[in-house]
Formats: sequence, C-alpha cells, structure tokens
Amino acid sequence: MSNLVKEFNDYRTKMNEVILSKDNLVIKRLWNLDTNTYAEGALDVKTKELLGLVASMVLRCDDCIKYHLGKSQELGITTEQMYELFAVANMVGGTIVIPHTRRAAEYWEELKGND
Repeated sequence: MSNLVKEFNDYRTKMNEVILSKDNLVIKRLWNLDTNTYAEGALDVKTKELLGLVASMVLRCDDCIKYHLGKSQELGITTEQMYELFAVANMVGGTIVIPHTRRAAEYWEELKGND
C-alpha cells in the first residue's frame, strides 16, 4: 500500500475511533444513515459510490473524494470508467473542480498501483 493511501486510511481510522468513542448519539445516527445510504437498494452499490464520488468532487471535499475512490477501487471500477466519472464531475462542477481532479487522479493512480 502506498504511503499516500496508508496515511489517509490510518488517519481516518484513528479519528473515527476518537469521534465514536465520545458516544454522541447524533453523530452515531448520522454515520449510520451514511452507511445505509450506500447499501444495496434500488440502485446498486457501485452506482451509489460513483454518485457519491461525483458529489464529493463537485463539493470539493478531498477526504470524501479519497474515501469514494478507495471504495470504487474495491468495487472493481476501471480506470476508463473513473476518467468518465471525472469528466462528469468537471462538467457539473465547472473548472473549479480541476484541482480536485488532479488530486483524485493522483490518489487513483496510487490505489491502482496496489492491483
């Protein structure tokens, strides 16, 4: 696993543990809702992850982008599919999304290096 991917995953895990250890009911319910949103339903899990990734890119949340890239890689999304998704995100979000696309492409390359 690359340092970029490992650092992100380690930090996310560590801070999630800290936050959840405080036993805040609202945060726990919100995170449960998030988990359930991406579960299989009328839309398949891959579609939901890709939707989440486009939304994250348009909203310019780099941590969210990394998370959804990791899930997309786990679900077998191809590089060709990913770059089509990048195109959609840039079309919807405009040129302000370009820097996030660069970081997303960098992270995707790191993830794919693990294949």
